[in-house]
Amino acid sequence: MSSLKEICSGLPLDPLPSNRGRDPDVPHAPIRTPNLTAEEKRLALRNALRYFPPSHHATLAPEFAQELWQYGHIYMYRFCPTLHMRAYPIDQYPCRTRQAASIMLMIMNNLDPAVAQFPQELVTYGGNGQVFSNWAQFHLVMHYLSEMTEEQTLVMYSGHPMGLFPSLPSSPRAIITNGMVIPNYSSKNQYEKMFALGVSMYGQMTAGSYCYIGPQGIVHGTMLTVLNAGRRYLGSDDLRGRVLVTSGLGGMSGAQAKAAVIAGCIGVIAEVDEAPLRKRHEQGWLMETKCIPLQNLSAVKHSNSYYFVSFREAKSSKTPLSLGFHGNIVDLWERLLLEYERTGELLVDLGSDQTSLHNPYNGGYYPVRLSFHQANQLMTTDPNRFRTMVQESLRRQIKAINKLSDAGMFFWDYGNAFLLEAQRAGAEVEKVGGGATEFRYPSYVQHIMGDIFSLGFGPFRWVCTSGDPQDLSITDNIAATVLEEISASVNNQIRQQYNDNIRWIREAGKHKMVVGSQARILYSDQKGRVCIALAINQAIADGRVSAPVVISRDHHDVSGTDSPFRETSNVYDGSAFCADMAVQNFVGDAFRGATWVALHNGGGVGWGEVMNGGFGLLLDGSEEAAKRASLMLNWDVSNGVARRCWSGNSNAYETIQRTMEGNRQLRVTMPFPVQDERVLDRALQG
Repeated sequence: MSSLKEICSGLPLDPLPSNRGRDPDVPHAPIRTPNLTAEEKRLALRNALRYFPPSHHATLAPEFAQELWQYGHIYMYRFCPTLHMRAYPIDQYPCRTRQAASIMLMIMNNLDPAVAQFPQELVTYGGNGQVFSNWAQFHLVMHYLSEMTEEQTLVMYSGHPMGLFPSLPSSPRAIITNGMVIPNYSSKNQYEKMFALGVSMYGQMTAGSYCYIGPQGIVHGTMLTVLNAGRRYLGSDDLRGRVLVTSGLGGMSGAQAKAAVIAGCIGVIAEVDEAPLRKRHEQGWLMETKCIPLQNLSAVKHSNSYYFVSFREAKSSKTPLSLGFHGNIVDLWERLLLEYERTGELLVDLGSDQTSLHNPYNGGYYPVRLSFHQANQLMTTDPNRFRTMVQESLRRQIKAINKLSDAGMFFWDYGNAFLLEAQRAGAEVEKVGGGATEFRYPSYVQHIMGDIFSLGFGPFRWVCTSGDPQDLSITDNIAATVLEEISASVNNQIRQQYNDNIRWIREAGKHKMVVGSQARILYSDQKGRVCIALAINQAIADGRVSAPVVISRDHHDVSGTDSPFRETSNVYDGSAFCADMAVQNFVGDAFRGATWVALHNGGGVGWGEVMNGGFGLLLDGSEEAAKRASLMLNWDVSNGVARRCWSGNSNAYETIQRTMEGNRQLRVTMPFPVQDERVLDRALQG
């Protein structure tokens, strides 16, 4: 078993570690099909070998070539550490600065088998959300971080550590970019080739920026989405007895079952792969109040009666419930439709989907009529046939959803490119008279969360680097107390959002949210984020919190992401496809004090469809940390609110006005709306 000191000492070359290959006891990424030419395969192998001295090339070249042939990518399994991968307490990392140690901790949390979807392929979530492209990169990064001083910055190019470069103590300790491909070449086919060549990488949102905190990172946002969907579609805060049907139990979608239960409704989630279903059950995230024994999962797959009896019992008793369906989501939707057609009873109130349709043809979505094993085989042996079957399944899924929607069920797109790929498959999702980002069903940003973003609310996170649950409990109480104090002096619209989050944070501990690092998430606006960060920093200074705390957020936020089919889908001034905001966010965070910053192509809805920026910032109890947190967090939110204000969003207009009143140094260009549409009509007719 290797140690932290050993994995921070650089590539293990003398002697080479034994090649143990793939671990059969952990899930593995689907085989990739990059369709490289003979020359491209040669180039991929040459690129991989440049991490090693020529004296090792004769040994490594054949096994790397075998990996490329067998798995479609060179992961370098030989160099996968034997050390148990997890977020060790920050003081255990051999390093010269705690800022570097905080990055090391977050990297190892992303690769913890309890957290990561495919740990040996360095995939954290989403099927292809990479932390690194190969294990050589991991070893080099850990070594660089262990040697780094506060006058150096680590530069990361799509998983590759370009090296340590001189910089200032006020500079970020790491600058990360993933997938920065020239726009005309940013296609899915080009991505597969570039990833196989080892020259570019899909970092998802928080995988390649080292900020993933397990499924709780999305459970809170999912809970808020479900609560606000109830308010908008069902006219009620009380979701007891209401049924939500969706799919996916992976790294992000795995949060849905717990979120449904916390929101008070009945969540039914389909998952084709038994491994994540079993994982979520063991972690207490699935079937929290009523279990389907795992040995009976295969029977459940073929049984309508269990689900319909359970639906009716839970609806009647108004008991929060989460149920896992081991099978294809298309089967589930079609069976619900059949039950409605037979009995006239609509068993589902709310519907969505969280399959990884940013990656539809390489494991992100599995077609109906095939078992999980058969689908994985077909994916590699006949990719064209697999693609056809995926598109057929999407058409069938939409057909069932459309009929249930016509009967009164409310469906929304969860920003996973579901409706986008369904449209490309020829499914009936067109919105008559709609714009480029609109479909028959709204994105959850358009109808549910967009106005919340425009108020400045978004997913603020922190990680207690001590690994001590007591520190997490203390910071939970700090955050709740701060929000309670602020909520006393805000308007009713903002108070509702605060109250949702106070309820969440007060109950978070009892719901056993932690998977991996001792982390927490809540949604807060600009004032709340700054006040929470400063209060936690003061608690570290006072010794109430025993070690530094890393703050970050999902890139999925008011300011971090330009995504026309998700985060900016409710921007209607023609700029939804522009990416200035994400790039400015990344740059602005960098010089306002972030410990590290990241900019990604892709994330959530897929390569070439979105740009997003993120950050990590270490709170160590110092006055310098407080100054950085205040300056950076104020920018991080106001950047997005100002952009949304300029696009015409009234919530954002009012929010940025209030923010300017509180900070005289902030001066934002405000839009003048056209008050009389006839002015436009007359001008265009003239």
